[in-house]
Amino acid sequence: MRLTTSPRLWLTAFFFWAATLYILSSFSKTMPEGGPEIPHIDKVLHFGYFLGGGIMLATHILLKKGTTAPFFVRIIIPIALLAIIGALDEYHQTFTPGRSGNDPFDWLADVLGAATGVALAHALHPRLLKFSSKNPHFT
Repeated sequence: MRLTTSPRLWLTAFFFWAATLYILSSFSKTMPEGGPEIPHIDKVLHFGYFLGGGIMLATHILLKKGTTAPFFVRIIIPIALLAIIGALDEYHQTFTPGRSGNDPFDWLADVLGAATGVALAHALHPRLLKFSSKNPHFT
């Protein structure tokens, strides 16, 4: 089996993603001081981070269960799981000094990023399979 089509690789990447999220949420500051102030950049960061998580989790499911798996398994479960992780992350931030947690708009950005990531994984899944079968460097 090629490395890029290993469900275990994508699940491992997802667990590293989740651990990194926990670590990042434990820091008291989200952005370094002295840089330009960009309004709502935190929402963009939440969206982008959860987009990555959605891609990893959905790719794992697609490789493990296949594209013929029920809609609920391929779409609803990964989005719901990432929505729960986003809510737990917001709750975790309430206990981190210097952070404000329980922001519904941060959570919304998480869910929208996750849904976009799941959709992208489905769109790119055939290309991943094609790429890994043609590229001998990813064995």
